[in-house]
Amino acid sequence: MTSLSIIIVSYNARTHLEHCLDSLTSAPPVTPHEIVVVDNASADASAAIVRERWPQVRVIEQPVNTGFAAGNNVGIRTTGGDLILLLNNDTIVPAGAIDALVGRLLARPDAAVAGPRLTDGNGRPELSFGRMISPVNELRQKLTQLLYRRGVAWATRRLERDTQREHDVDWVSGACLLVRRSDAEKAGLLDERYFLYTEDVDFCAAIRALGRRVFFTPSAHVVHLGGRSRATAPAAMNVAYRKSQLAFYEKHHPRWAPVLRGYLRLKGQLPR
Repeated sequence: MTSLSIIIVSYNARTHLEHCLDSLTSAPPVTPHEIVVVDNASADASAAIVRERWPQVRVIEQPVNTGFAAGNNVGIRTTGGDLILLLNNDTIVPAGAIDALVGRLLARPDAAVAGPRLTDGNGRPELSFGRMISPVNELRQKLTQLLYRRGVAWATRRLERDTQREHDVDWVSGACLLVRRSDAEKAGLLDERYFLYTEDVDFCAAIRALGRRVFFTPSAHVVHLGGRSRATAPAAMNVAYRKSQLAFYEKHHPRWAPVLRGYLRLKGQLPR
């Protein structure tokens, strides 16, 4: 039978981590699974709380905060499931969601990665997938999200339509990303040059380069209470985003990297 490794990277997010683990363990997946929390040197006693309340969950304590990509790689290397679920600590997993996601991926031998329908705490869908990041696609994605948040009718119709149908995409969000271990290992795991942000897009690109498919499915639904880190430390999160954005363009669009660097310098957002 197929086995699953659920990996949660966490940093100073004890309350969200507790809610996430509550949802996972109160209605656990039927799929044989293990849960591993990779704690990135939190200072809020997260690791101790997890060990006390959920002894069945394995905790790996990092001596320093190595970032999201590196933390997930630690979890991947220390687990053995046929499938790997990368899960954010600020998610709530309804009963049956993981089994539904596993079922859809197993039904697609041509696919390596599946992502579920993500919604916020109010039930509003998140644009958690898209085309490969490029200047045009990045602008399109941000514009659609902005207009959707402002209630523009066409943007609302488009986003709700696209989040209600299963289809192949270039990437799905690392907030909840299911991948076959064999494909993850062939792709070289996550690129650790990304401390936070865009590592999921890069990871999916590496997998697609192997000729494998990535798809989004509304058959599984997960609540994503995103934006908490950005809300509590917006300056630090913006610096992390810009560093990852620059790394991504230098790797995938080197001709555009100087343009992006100049744009960020004009805005006063060029990270050191």
